[in-house]
Amino acid sequence: MATYSMGDLKKGLKIELGGIPYKIVEYQHVKPGKGAAFVRVKIKSYINGKVIEKTFHAGDKCEQPNLVQKQMQYLYDDGEMLQFMDTDTYEQIGVSHEAAGDSTKWLVDGMMVEILFHNGKPIDVEVPQTVELKIVETPPNFKGDSQGGKKPATLESGAVVQIPFHVLEGEVIKVDTVRGEYLERVK
Repeated sequence: MATYSMGDLKKGLKIELGGIPYKIVEYQHVKPGKGAAFVRVKIKSYINGKVIEKTFHAGDKCEQPNLVQKQMQYLYDDGEMLQFMDTDTYEQIGVSHEAAGDSTKWLVDGMMVEILFHNGKPIDVEVPQTVELKIVETPPNFKGDSQGGKKPATLESGAVVQIPFHVLEGEVIKVDTVRGEYLERVK
């Protein structure tokens, strides 16, 4: 397995410390007036999502994690686990709700997602940045509502987003899953 030294570190790089995979979310090279240069990074754990700060000095090493990303199809939620299927091998796996995190509110049956595995164990579910979902419940429009305001809408996945007043129940909309915002109506 490859190792990284202080000079290899950069934003977005995936590293492993103490058997836990992390992603570098912030990177800062510090060269003090006195003493040796060092790198200060903020790293986010793939296991629990916590962000910690770590300092690397010359000579410090970290491992490259054994991460594999696979595209899989979401099948259903059995109450304990989310069930996904590899569309090439038809192998079915269960992913815990904790590992899936906020992605669960965007999942609908048949959706293709990216699942990140660490040493063969699923640790993260990544939905596409934009998804098209049907509105299943939203309050009706009233005269005078078109003043640029917004109303809540429940989508077929169970997520609730704010939509413009002119969008109605039963329509399909495009949603940004990163920010959780309405983008546009799908024609």
